[in-house]
Amino acid sequence: MINNFQTNVFINCPFDDKYRSLLKPLLFTIRYCGLNPRIASERMDSSEVRLDKIIEIIKECQLSIHDLSRIKSSQADEYYRLNMPLEIGLDMGCKYFHGDAKYADKKLLILEGERFSIHKALSDLSGTDVKCHDQEAEKMVECVRTWFAEIGMIDVAGPNLIWDDYNIFNFALYEDCLKRGFKKSQIDKLSMPEFFAFLQNWMEAAE
Repeated sequence: MINNFQTNVFINCPFDDKYRSLLKPLLFTIRYCGLNPRIASERMDSSEVRLDKIIEIIKECQLSIHDLSRIKSSQADEYYRLNMPLEIGLDMGCKYFHGDAKYADKKLLILEGERFSIHKALSDLSGTDVKCHDQEAEKMVECVRTWFAEIGMIDVAGPNLIWDDYNIFNFALYEDCLKRGFKKSQIDKLSMPEFFAFLQNWMEAAE
């Protein structure tokens, strides 16, 4: 997959274990549609300042997907998660205020897990188009694939085909990792570089 501004997609999302079931089909759908997912966890270097890395990736991506489904606390005394609102702010700032004209063509998809929750938490986003995945993996595939079609990628495969192939891919991933000495719990937490490498090899074999 060619890594360039037009095909790169910045992913702004939670990194907790529970979200993993949504993250994998999200990344798969992006790659399946011929684009290149970019995410902060694609490389881990303790000497690297995380915010600097995020800004670098944002500047390298024309497209971005921001999942704000975890900005609400789930229990008493739990802090709101502000990383995702911060990163969408950085991305919008790049689009509207960067001196390089190419950034004005950046396109953003905002996702939520509960209908209208974004407008309750971030009223400044009222009036923007937001897609809701209802915390469901299959719905995530549909939301992302539909957005690609809406921004002009009208030749992408249908959501049902992408979902079916994702399940085939995911089964192959588990089979391969089990053979290589992983436990199921370890496969669920597979590092992003390893996940991307298997995804790339699977896509090349499928093509």
